[in-house]
Amino acid sequence: MTKKNILLVCGGGASSGFLAQSMKKSAKTQGLLVTVEAVGDSEIEDYIDEKDVVLFGPHLRYMESELKETMSEFDSIPYDFIPDAYYGALDGEGTLNFALSLIAK
Repeated sequence: MTKKNILLVCGGGASSGFLAQSMKKSAKTQGLLVTVEAVGDSEIEDYIDEKDVVLFGPHLRYMESELKETMSEFDSIPYDFIPDAYYGALDGEGTLNFALSLIAK
């Protein structure tokens, strides 16, 4: 299995940092090769290289048109907003599975 590189994006990076740790634990439990990085929305372009998927915190929906514009430069990379239920519960397994399903599309 090839390593999957996931980028989480939120406002400041704090809550997504906790979610990233939870996703890493879930990946380890499942025996998956995954890297997860969490960054603030102003840093997307600095971290997007080599990523397989980008997930945005649900609270960034107000920036959806800006984010679509930014992501249009990287049209081969799938992206979506993390479902509220996963984000609110810091559900690493659910978020990881969601990310992997986007990569598989």
